[in-house]
Amino acid sequence: MVMKEKDIKKEFSKFVLPTYHRQGPVFVKGKGSFLWDIKGRKYLDLFPGWGVGILGHSHPRIARILAEQAKKLIHIPNNLYHPYQVALAREIVRNSFKAKVFFANSGAEAVEAALKLARAYGRRKKRYKIITMRNSFHGRTLGALSATAQDIYQRPFRPLLGGFKVARFGSWKDLKKKIDKYTVAVIMEPIQGEGGVNLASSDYFSKVREICTREGILLIFDEIQTGMGRTGKMFAFQHYGIKPDVFTVSKGLGAGFPISALVVEEKLTGVLSSGMHASTFGGSPLACRVALEVFKIIKEERILEEVNRKGKILKQLLFALKEEFGFIKEVRGKGLMWAVELKKECASIFEQALAQGLIINCTHKKIIRILPALNIETRLLEKGISILRRILKERGK
Repeated sequence: MVMKEKDIKKEFSKFVLPTYHRQGPVFVKGKGSFLWDIKGRKYLDLFPGWGVGILGHSHPRIARILAEQAKKLIHIPNNLYHPYQVALAREIVRNSFKAKVFFANSGAEAVEAALKLARAYGRRKKRYKIITMRNSFHGRTLGALSATAQDIYQRPFRPLLGGFKVARFGSWKDLKKKIDKYTVAVIMEPIQGEGGVNLASSDYFSKVREICTREGILLIFDEIQTGMGRTGKMFAFQHYGIKPDVFTVSKGLGAGFPISALVVEEKLTGVLSSGMHASTFGGSPLACRVALEVFKIIKEERILEEVNRKGKILKQLLFALKEEFGFIKEVRGKGLMWAVELKKECASIFEQALAQGLIINCTHKKIIRILPALNIETRLLEKGISILRRILKERGK
């Protein structure tokens, strides 16, 4: 029996923990850059799955692989072999640098693995402190949350794990001040996503790499949101002519199916040995088969070239909004990862957009985030920004 919308919402209230502020209709179908609600209304989604849906909703090749592999083998434990995990590890390495890979299910899990690796690496030299960046976001588990330097997320759960220091993102001089003899690692997003799509200069990243190399400190990049082509490169660190010692990737890796990876530079691959870390569901045949198909689609459909082309179009559209509306403080981004920072709060803009059939995101109260599918049609980008322009014009009256 199909439930009515009001009954579904009532059941949510009755049975599901209220850890999310849910809004809008009940969605039942997705295809490409569109969602449909239970009443059949169509929505243009410029923020599919919080950046997860890099190929849009229900990509036919992903749906086919899911069905095909589910009939063969869904899960086996990691003390046994299957062919797709090593094939996916090889593909990640081929698209980054010489490394070995650990698989998990979510971005937070991959970050936890990175933090454990850092602590294990520094143990002999009694180095344990990890420097993270202000306005960073690394996940909701206790370790990842301890590295997430935002008071709003940390406050309810203090005391958190010790041994974390906070530096200003974009200031290598501030980072240098925070380093002491106990510092073992620096963790950062190459572009801060949830923090408001905050970027730093190539010079900053070069200096950070130089400092970490000189001091024997691990440089960990959180590529959970920026990885898999979001910025026009397979991984965002490739824009800056450097490479981290360790990086994490998730979200787009499965294009909607849960999977994450910790990628560890070759010289560090002996730090975590058998029994030191594990994930029951990590790297299953089903998850790895899907992620392998994602890599194939990115290559065969020339997704990176498309991101760079469409990214320029989206940039022009958003800067045109800034020229038109004085209450837009700043527009910033790279590839298909953009923020429009306002001088006023944007929660009602999100609600108005939803009412007009457009899905965007509002973060930090005043920042509109746009992370469309990487294969979105140009006309749909233009249509989405046209709807946003109409809403902003109404707000400006």
